[in-house]
Amino acid sequence: MSKKQYWLMKSEPDAYSIDDLKRDGQIRWSGVRNYEARNIMRDKMNVGDRAFFYHSNVKPPAIVGEMEVCTEPYPDPLQFDPDSKYFDPKSSESDPRWQLIDVKFIRKFEKPVTRDELKEHDDLLEMQLFKRNRLSITEVTEDQYKKILNLAGE
Repeated sequence: MSKKQYWLMKSEPDAYSIDDLKRDGQIRWSGVRNYEARNIMRDKMNVGDRAFFYHSNVKPPAIVGEMEVCTEPYPDPLQFDPDSKYFDPKSSESDPRWQLIDVKFIRKFEKPVTRDELKEHDDLLEMQLFKRNRLSITEVTEDQYKKILNLAGE
């Protein structure tokens, strides 16, 4: 079994929020249409990995909860649906272009950790979140993960 890894996964709360995940319990993390993010899900994530749920494109952006990877990667069915905004006519069932994983709700933080609060800690300034701002899934080190849990009061 591989060592547990840690991630930060972004979603705009008006599209899908931590409260939605809490209600649903488990969901497909679908609609990723960035090759680097897809490769992370396909090649690096493992069942049991933990991820922060990050609300992006809001004021203030913040880490609002925690979830767990609960499936191996598999083809995103939305790529085959012509009625979906995530439809990809260049993708086929025999050679799917887009992969996803399922995540399950672990907890919503009583105290979200804002992006500005993260920047107040020198040891968190090296986070990929700040270096790869446009990427929807980024790696988090174990030390960073523990520190952020602490900041969230967990």
